[in-house]
Formats: sequence, C-alpha cells, structure tokens
Amino acid sequence: MTRAALSRVVLIACLASVAAFAADVTGKWEFNVQTDAGGGTPTFVFKQAGEKLTGTYNGTFGTADLAGTVKGDNIEFSFEASLGDQKGTIVYKGKIEGPTTMKGSVELAGLGSGTWTGTKKD
Repeated sequence: MTRAALSRVVLIACLASVAAFAADVTGKWEFNVQTDAGGGTPTFVFKQAGEKLTGTYNGTFGTADLAGTVKGDNIEFSFEASLGDQKGTIVYKGKIEGPTTMKGSVELAGLGSGTWTGTKKD
C-alpha cells in the first residue's frame, strides 16, 4: 500500500470514529440524582442542534430553562435555580454512554455536589 493510500485509510478511520461518538440527546430524560443533601428524580427535556443544547428542567428546584453543549460523548448544561432564599447555578457534566443512557456529576451552586444517571424516555 502506498503512503498516500495508507494516509487516506487512516483519515477515514479517524473520521468514522468521530462520527461514532456523535450523540443526539434530543428528547425527554429522567435522571436519578444523589447529592450530599439527598436524592431526586428530575425530568429534563433536551433539544440539540449540533453542539448546542437547550431545554427545560423540572424537579426539586421547580422548572427552569437550561443551556449547554454536547461535544462527542461529553455533555454539560446548567440552569438557574432558587435555593432557599438564594439563587444559584446548577451545573451538570457527564458522558453519554449510548442512545438512551448517560451519567456524570452535578454541582449545586457551591452548596454541594453529587452524581447522576440519566435514562431517555422517548
């Protein structure tokens, strides 16, 4: 095999592996969240356009709009929430493990942290 042909094969293999990691999380997801302060089962509705992620959160902190990114199998999103008499930013970061599962960590506006797993429901 010539060097040029080998280079093309390697390039195609690299592009195929990137495509394999491309995820679309659009839809309704149920999360199981465990934090320092206890647990919860919020629902997220995501809309993904390329790497841009928007949607809504519905759970312990009420309802809120969210924004974030999906890059390969990495997901990160946040929303503003009322935490007692304060407002703060809740930040979720994680890995998409397949078309219907993801998991990661959550930071609760500097007041605590935890882990989560998500399952797609539609």
